[in-house]
Amino acid sequence: MTALLRYQTGLLIRSQRWLAPLLLYAAVLGVGVTMGEPVLGALGVTAAALLPVTAWSVRICLTHEPPAARSVVAAAAGRGRAHLAALLTGTGLSALVGVVAVLVVTAFSDRRGVTALAASTTGLLAALACALTGAAVGALASRPFVPAPGWSLAALVLGSLLALVTTGSPAKHAVTALITGARTLTATPPWLACAAAVVLAAAVALCACRASARLE
Repeated sequence: MTALLRYQTGLLIRSQRWLAPLLLYAAVLGVGVTMGEPVLGALGVTAAALLPVTAWSVRICLTHEPPAARSVVAAAAGRGRAHLAALLTGTGLSALVGVVAVLVVTAFSDRRGVTALAASTTGLLAALACALTGAAVGALASRPFVPAPGWSLAALVLGSLLALVTTGSPAKHAVTALITGARTLTATPPWLACAAAVVLAAAVALCACRASARLE
């Protein structure tokens, strides 16, 4: 698996397709986060914006490999393992960006009434919940479930929106906790939302890898 992850990471970096979601994330934070604003509210924007960015990154990793190269990798490592490596690459790189963003936002926001440790812990858990939920959306909106590029993009946008506004979504729960905490000046780490996002992402990844191994 280590070799597959290195291969997928190198492929993504060389393709430069990671620039588009990264620039989108930077633009959203530049518009939605103001230096000196309450830290929990700023972290809510930071976490929420990470969901569509992760979904997009996962879709890129699942679709950027040429068909011939995909067949060679699948023959050497198995389609399921190759699919999982692509999922992990897109999710991991986006989560890393999210961690950096949370730490930067925490450092430059107004932490009045909230300690830096409590704010960063809450923000990191919310970002992880949003990243994992976004990874699930990206996996469901890509091959083998939605192979057509146009429908895949539409499913990605709609799925990201629904994941942020639907009651019961781990991402919505995590972001709501941050917004509520900004009003009450209470940092409540969204442990339950993070755990639910882990279960959701794992279940979707399992289904996607099995479907990839059977259908492609």
